Amino acid sequence: MVFIQTPPELGNQYTTDRALRGLLERALPADVLHEIEASLNAMGELAGGELYRMQLADRGNEPVLTQWDAWGNRIDRVDVSPLWQKTERIAAEQGLVALAYEQKHGAYSRLHQFALAYLFMPSTDFYGCPLAMTDGAACVLQGSGNEKLIRRAVPHLTTREPSQFWTSGQWMTELTGGSDVALSETVARRDGDRWRLSGHKWFTSAITSQMALTLARPEGNPAGGKGLALFYVETRDAAGMPNRIRVNRLKDKLGTRKVPTAEIELDATPAELVMGASDGIRNIAPLLNITRTWNSVCAAAFMRRGLTLARDYARRRVAFGAPLARKPLHADTLAGLETEFQGALQLAFLVVELLGRSEAGRASEQQARLLRLLIPIVKLTTAKQAVVVLSETIESFGGAGYVEDTGLPLLLRDAQVLPIWEGTTNVLALDVLRALPAAGGIAILQREARSLLQGVRETSLIRISALIEHALEAAAAWLGQAQQAGEAETEAGARRFALTLGRAFELALLARQAQWTSDNQRGNYALAAARRFSAAPINLIAGMNRDDSAALLSD
Repeated sequence: MVFIQTPPELGNQYTTDRALRGLLERALPADVLHEIEASLNAMGELAGGELYRMQLADRGNEPVLTQWDAWGNRIDRVDVSPLWQKTERIAAEQGLVALAYEQKHGAYSRLHQFALAYLFMPSTDFYGCPLAMTDGAACVLQGSGNEKLIRRAVPHLTTREPSQFWTSGQWMTELTGGSDVALSETVARRDGDRWRLSGHKWFTSAITSQMALTLARPEGNPAGGKGLALFYVETRDAAGMPNRIRVNRLKDKLGTRKVPTAEIELDATPAELVMGASDGIRNIAPLLNITRTWNSVCAAAFMRRGLTLARDYARRRVAFGAPLARKPLHADTLAGLETEFQGALQLAFLVVELLGRSEAGRASEQQARLLRLLIPIVKLTTAKQAVVVLSETIESFGGAGYVEDTGLPLLLRDAQVLPIWEGTTNVLALDVLRALPAAGGIAILQREARSLLQGVRETSLIRISALIEHALEAAAAWLGQAQQAGEAETEAGARRFALTLGRAFELALLARQAQWTSDNQRGNYALAAARRFSAAPINLIAGMNRDDSAALLSD
């Protein structure tokens, strides 16, 4: 009889996720958690059941671009997969954008929203991408003071009615550069009471969205970032035809292949200023804060999905006489990956919590400054963790992890976008350096870490507290020395510096959760996570000789 390996399965993704449930029990008032738990349970069942099965069946479907109809009309229609059509309806109905703007639970609304998104995203082949941009666009427009656009677009972006729901694109990247958007060549020209945009956008994700926010340079404005302005564009005209937008092609990408990412031309495309005729980069910044938060939650969610499948498989797969779960080396490998996931989850949801407080007007001045500083830290830290964790997770399946129709390789390919989208690791590390002075320097992180750890009493957690303090002190000392040595020295070490801050904060959050879990008799998993994470590298500061770097890169 031929042996057939039983594949891994998913259960309810909320009830089986003790890390998420423990976090929400600690962070939310009991009455709020009680009120929202039914929605979390339903989403967990959907994500681990119907949506996951549909995701596997939908694996071969990708967006299709039809540029011309049968009679020679340019239509540039993009058809997305059945899974994406279904997930759009679910996202609207479940309020995955709306929850943040309905504010039913005030400062806790973001926690509810992102807990649902965390459960939802891994089963949707990256439908979190248009949701992130839609959330960011709603945030920008709502804060713009532009009543015309607020009335026109925000109700569509935040509705729960699928037939009225819009998503938004975010068009910034051009041939001149990705992160250096100041080099944008798109030109904006006045046309009566509106503007028309002409230019080439090289990477526009979710091109099927009904609207987009984009940067362009009004004629006569100076070069550089300050001369750019933020514009609102609707992608189709009243007849449903392309609004003077040509889709030249869909991008053939490593991952996120369900996301219809296009290279487009704007040919005198009608547009409206969102606010002011300059300072577009500053005006779009709130959108980036939102999308980077989505990126971080997505990183944690993808790690959780991979590890859930790997752990189930380890119980089913027998090798060398026993299930893999009982093999010490395999168990040790998965345990190390689990702690990385739990650290990422804690850090991502700290930012979610601070964002919710800020939007509800309940954040202190220190919390507002901390949020600005933590957003690039959490995005770069969790994104790097996701790629490493999912690479190891795929390896834990052996050859099955490398076979496409298991659905496993998709996890790793999709995860690779996380350190790239919305700012690479290096770009965000430099952003951390820029944000530090306005936030109050490393001292604000040291104060927050002490606050997180003030209730720690368990002996091993006290030792961990000292480790965190030493890591932050080392980071502060390095920064002072590097700044004295010059800008080049500071820039060269920015990545190691930022990752040290991120990992130190993850450990502090794990320690806080561990003490809370112990105090409330919720088991010892959180304490185990904190201990195991503390054994991994936290302080990544190291003196690197830049002459050696130059020699290694020379011809």
